[in-house]
Amino acid sequence: MHPSREFFQALHRAFDTTLAERGRTPVVLDALLSQAFDSFAGNVAIQCEDEPPLACGRGCATCCTLRVGATAPEVLLVARFLRAVTPRLLQRGVDLVAGLREADARTAGLAERKRVALRQRCPFIAQGACVIYSVRPLACRGHASHDLKACIEAAAGRALQVPYSEGHRRVRSLVQNAMQSSLRDAGLSWGVYELNRALLIALDDAHCEARWLNGEDVFASAALNEVPAEEMAAAFDELRPH
Repeated sequence: MHPSREFFQALHRAFDTTLAERGRTPVVLDALLSQAFDSFAGNVAIQCEDEPPLACGRGCATCCTLRVGATAPEVLLVARFLRAVTPRLLQRGVDLVAGLREADARTAGLAERKRVALRQRCPFIAQGACVIYSVRPLACRGHASHDLKACIEAAAGRALQVPYSEGHRRVRSLVQNAMQSSLRDAGLSWGVYELNRALLIALDDAHCEARWLNGEDVFASAALNEVPAEEMAAAFDELRPH
């Protein structure tokens, strides 16, 4: 069996177990994402052993104009975080939710290339740092570069190619896809959604998390459909444990 397939299936079984044990309760989100983030962090170093050093460093937000796709559990976790920190930040004059609304108004529905061309900074970047770093989605964790200059040129629209870390991309994809497949098997919405728009849906609906746990596709209007759901489902059926 190919190592990637074996890794996918091991992750799938772990997510299946968590969903079976925790059920459709709020704690399942924490358990699923703890597994996902730990699996990513624990395996990406192994996958990247033969790669050049990363150019990413603390305070670098060069790539933070890219569109971010996230699964429903990731969106809901960030929404929880924002609800918790917003009152304290408002006292300091920082309104993350207002910034989120402004960013979404500019970028909603735009394709990736048009989104980057706007150079709209992620609304969660403050003084060069990511405010939601501890709960950032897998898409952010799995996006890493070996060349800062290339990133700067790409962000300015002067280059199309950036030497991204293939190990980061591979592990992120395997972890995310295994979680999506497990969510699908559990009867929960398993798509990938545009983060800003999905977050606004979650923040504007106090019952959003409960509705998702009840099986509703609450973020359907924010879905990213580059790969048709039927095609993704067929791939998951081929890879999943039998």
